[in-house]
Amino acid sequence: MKRSTKTISIILVFFLIIAVVIIGRTMIGNHFKKKFSKIPPPGIMVTKVVEKEFSEKIETFGTAISKKSKTFKIKKDELFEDLKLKNFVKEGETLIKLKSGDILAPFSGMLGYTGLTEDILVSNNIIIITLDDNSTIYSDIKIPENYSAFIKKGLPVEVKITSYKDKLFEGEVDFVSSRINADTRSLLSRIKINNENLELISGSLLEVVVKFNLRNSLSVPDTSVMVEGDKSYVYKINNEDIANKTLVKTGLRSNKNIEIISGLTEGDIVVAEGLKKVRPRGKIKPINK
Repeated sequence: MKRSTKTISIILVFFLIIAVVIIGRTMIGNHFKKKFSKIPPPGIMVTKVVEKEFSEKIETFGTAISKKSKTFKIKKDELFEDLKLKNFVKEGETLIKLKSGDILAPFSGMLGYTGLTEDILVSNNIIIITLDDNSTIYSDIKIPENYSAFIKKGLPVEVKITSYKDKLFEGEVDFVSSRINADTRSLLSRIKINNENLELISGSLLEVVVKFNLRNSLSVPDTSVMVEGDKSYVYKINNEDIANKTLVKTGLRSNKNIEIISGLTEGDIVVAEGLKKVRPRGKIKPINK
């Protein structure tokens, strides 16, 4: 009987130890689970919905033309002294001193020459001098016929050239032809560009963008928009820093921004970057972009 009681006691102690271990591990697990479940919300870049200018664009090419140009053919034996051209001359200033009389600049501009050529008639070398007024640059461009209803005088123009890759030159449409060219199915138009710093040179190839249908619309960064099928969404942040997945209707894309036609109002806060870190109805820590 005593041996049976001793065996039962050992079994009870054994199960008691197991129960204590299980309860202890459960309590410790719950403690750490509770501790580590309090992970702070992720820091997410946010931005305000603001109005920006959007427009449709016509892209084409053109060649730079000086506002005024004049060419002078000078015989070498007429030169009063060795030819020393200035880079820039003002109207009325002496261009070249000749034995027969000085040549004065008819207008202000850049001086240059195209080199030496042999005059077949008199067999004398002739120097060809050019004077270009580049303060305003013009260019004739061809607008495709399907844009003819939108093109008109005064529309804003942006111009780029390869030598100034990151610079935009601004101008406007100065003239629009009254007829469509039947051979090219295009509308000839002329643009003018302000070139007060004389950076554009006559003859340069211009990359031209003509803007039309200009309007101010709500805008968000293109990194704010999620596309799912044929629908677009953004995460709108409420006053409690909760991210709500919001359906929006988008329009044009311009300079890393997307036009918002509906779904948001000016001043709304939306996620700007880090969409993968955000969960619907999840809390975030906003960081202003």
